[in-house]
Amino acid sequence: IHRMGELVGEEMKQLHVDLWLAPGMNIHRNPLCGRNFEYYSEDPVLTGLCAATETKGVQSQKGKGTTIKHFAGNNQEDNRNKTNANVNERALREIYLKGFEIAVKESHPGAVMSSYNKVNGKYVNNSYRLLTQVLRNEWGFDGYVVSDWGAVNDRISSLAAGLDLEMPPGDYENDRLIVKAVQEGKLDESVVNQACERVLDVI
Repeated sequence: IHRMGELVGEEMKQLHVDLWLAPGMNIHRNPLCGRNFEYYSEDPVLTGLCAATETKGVQSQKGKGTTIKHFAGNNQEDNRNKTNANVNERALREIYLKGFEIAVKESHPGAVMSSYNKVNGKYVNNSYRLLTQVLRNEWGFDGYVVSDWGAVNDRISSLAAGLDLEMPPGDYENDRLIVKAVQEGKLDESVVNQACERVLDVI
């Protein structure tokens, strides 16, 4: 797996790509999940160790890194933009977060991609608990969090929760809403600055 990461890193050099949008490391929970082929396992520890090893392989190539995904609870493709993963704390920690925790602590990936779905009624993109309290404060993640494509439904809440980079398609005319939120005191300017700094640090 480490050698495979090295080869991916070498190919990234040839293609002038700096961050690989992988590895995908969601848990095999349903044989009908359309992306099981790119996820590792039904075992969260094995998943975490594989992702950490592959990330280290990619990082062995100077300036190359990974974006581990999809954080978290994204274990189906059908209706992934609306699905709500109702899961108790023990199952969340031992099954759905454990692989990410291992990968973050063992390999320090450059980025984490947040998922489309809700976890216990809250979109992951808007979850301060998952993006900041767990990912950053508990695990020590120091890269940036990027959304999946078109996944952001509330730009202000996502920024406040710890999302640093929104991927398209998006209504970028609404970027002025961020400025307005800062001007009106609804969003601290330091939050915007911090998001920018995290992306620039990785660059």
